[in-house]
Amino acid sequence: MSGTVSGVVDVGGLGDEEQGDPRAAAAPTRPSPLARAVRLYLDHLQVERGLAVNSMAAYRRDLTRYLAWCQARGITEVSAVLDTDIADFLVALREGDADHRPLAASSAGRTVVAVRGFHRFAAREGLTVVDPGRDVRPPTLTKRLPKAISVTEVEAILDAAGAEGTPRALRDRALLEVLYATGARISEAVGLDVDDLDLDTASVLLRGKGSKERVVPVGRLAVSSVDAYLVRGRPALTAAGRGLPALFVNQRGGRLTRQSAWSILAAAVERAGVTAEVSPHTFRHSFATHLLDGGADVRVVQELLGHASVTTTQIYTLVTVERLREVYSTAHPRARG
Repeated sequence: MSGTVSGVVDVGGLGDEEQGDPRAAAAPTRPSPLARAVRLYLDHLQVERGLAVNSMAAYRRDLTRYLAWCQARGITEVSAVLDTDIADFLVALREGDADHRPLAASSAGRTVVAVRGFHRFAAREGLTVVDPGRDVRPPTLTKRLPKAISVTEVEAILDAAGAEGTPRALRDRALLEVLYATGARISEAVGLDVDDLDLDTASVLLRGKGSKERVVPVGRLAVSSVDAYLVRGRPALTAAGRGLPALFVNQRGGRLTRQSAWSILAAAVERAGVTAEVSPHTFRHSFATHLLDGGADVRVVQELLGHASVTTTQIYTLVTVERLREVYSTAHPRARG
């Protein structure tokens, strides 16, 4: 396949000297129309869209490689680029060459997204009639199975969080109980106000992404932990505060931060002796996985998690299927030939 690149195009100046021409040092060639169009796009990203320095560096790097690849194929006009050229460029990114290591699907996908953005801009600005990147899709990323911990490990962490019985320990236990009982994101949990929790109906109002609200039931054990915290823990923590409505508060009576919640969980995991890597999102994964293991319908779990699409939730079903395979392979007499 053609497209192996050894030269480099300077996207900043977009006016590299032509190799092999003895006059090049004194009279650099004019940037190609394609290179000038890329420069316009980068100006647009920096000035009109206000991209951050790191983002601009990534776009510049990706489009530099794309221009060098096009140059090696003799493509100098925006209108000369075909969808097959961009598809071939994607293949070249994944395969690598003498000057470039093969890119992972995620890195190749990022580069192709930059190229597609450029061609979309060129078509919108009238630099070309057709957008050749419209139908070229970045490589599909391998779905990573969420890492869930066992029910036994969750219970050990919850017990460790509230072992001391102090106001802080009561808060920590209540926080982690709510995380596991509802599948809430850490931002949703620390954003709760006291009035968002209804202990009579054992439910909580969570505000998710895009300010979307959902009501989620809370298990009996979590309700008991929250009740103990509200009666014996929170009043002591809010004594020095300003009467904020926050459910989970710090020692100064202010709302607990996400960082503090992370620290609370990390301390409980260490005390419990759990060796698995555990984050607040691990509790969310475990909530979903344990529900599906128990026979819950995936669409019910979708509603509880606040996913807009059931396809997002269905990744958890892969976890349960994998677990079924493990049990089958060890328990069935004819599973291993």
